[in-house]
Amino acid sequence: QVQLVESGGGWGQEGGPLRLSCTTSGIIFSEYVMAWYRQAPGKQRELVAHITTDANTGYGDSMKGRSAISRDNAKGTVTLQMNSLKPQDTAVYYCNAARYGLLYWGKGTQVTVSS
Repeated sequence: QVQLVESGGGWGQEGGPLRLSCTTSGIIFSEYVMAWYRQAPGKQRELVAHITTDANTGYGDSMKGRSAISRDNAKGTVTLQMNSLKPQDTAVYYCNAARYGLLYWGKGTQVTVSS
């Protein structure tokens, strides 16, 4: 059974950092492109960052320059370091694993940024 479990969400301070992690099981992690998405209330889900199987990274406009995605193939985890948080970063953050049409999602972790 495939599982993606996000952790590290919660309250963040405006201008401060927050680190999210996603632990996977049931997949050959190294073969999957991993990504973080987020969805704010009343808005569509949007890409925050992705990392390919050979660790190339890409970022959505929303957190470009303020976030860093990394992966640990040995542990099957992907991490999103977020810095310089803004209230508009408040959203549910989802972990995503993709490979040749296979797509898996975590249940999400709430991030709330207070000013």
